[in-house]
Amino acid sequence: MKTYLECWIAAASTLFSQALAGEPRLVDGNDEPDHAALAYCAELSGDLSGEFTTVLDPGIVEAPLLGEGVDQTAAWMELLREVAEAAAGELLANSGRTCRVTDVRRSDAGHAITRAFRLESTGRSWVLGVCDGLRMEVEDPEASSTSGRGDAQSQAPRENSGLALLLDVDLEAAIRFGCCRLPLGEILEFGPGDVVELDRQITDPVDLIVSDKIVARGEVVVMNGNLGLRVTEVSTPQNRLESIRCLF
Repeated sequence: MKTYLECWIAAASTLFSQALAGEPRLVDGNDEPDHAALAYCAELSGDLSGEFTTVLDPGIVEAPLLGEGVDQTAAWMELLREVAEAAAGELLANSGRTCRVTDVRRSDAGHAITRAFRLESTGRSWVLGVCDGLRMEVEDPEASSTSGRGDAQSQAPRENSGLALLLDVDLEAAIRFGCCRLPLGEILEFGPGDVVELDRQITDPVDLIVSDKIVARGEVVVMNGNLGLRVTEVSTPQNRLESIRCLF
């Protein structure tokens, strides 16, 4: 079962390479940011609560990793918010533990580093560190003692919380081969034998749609005389979890 820190590393590795110029890689490091570092604190609440702080090499804002003419300090705050929220989605999908980001703000850099990293780009690298101050919220111990039960069941965490309650819910899934835009008059003139051209090549993957969200892509196959989908790629856990919002 993944921890929030492990989920954060996975989310940061993906989003940093997508959002930053040069597609830098996040790798383990030994050095820690110095006293002049920038620190961004994400506050989380839920089954996990507390603060998760990312400490950046101050030189990172001197490099236009987020685009020329952009307020790099503010842009890093928004990027780290996105990473924190993606990590929360990954944690929910992996363990059923819920947490949400309630705030992201600038903080002082005087944090004890839990784990150090380097952000490596072509010819340059920057030091990063994270401070994991999250804690697992548990049931009130006084409530357990007053119940008069000291067995393992009374001390076990709630098994039916979060995502576990939804795992048996059926969702409608559809395969989309492509789409196009047509004027209403042309649609009204449709007849047998007409051909509609889609915006997709025959070799392109098709989409698996749940609640109007693309959750996976793949290739069409035939199984026992029925059409099927062989999945070749999946969206991020956060995007996949968006498809269940219709249940709430």
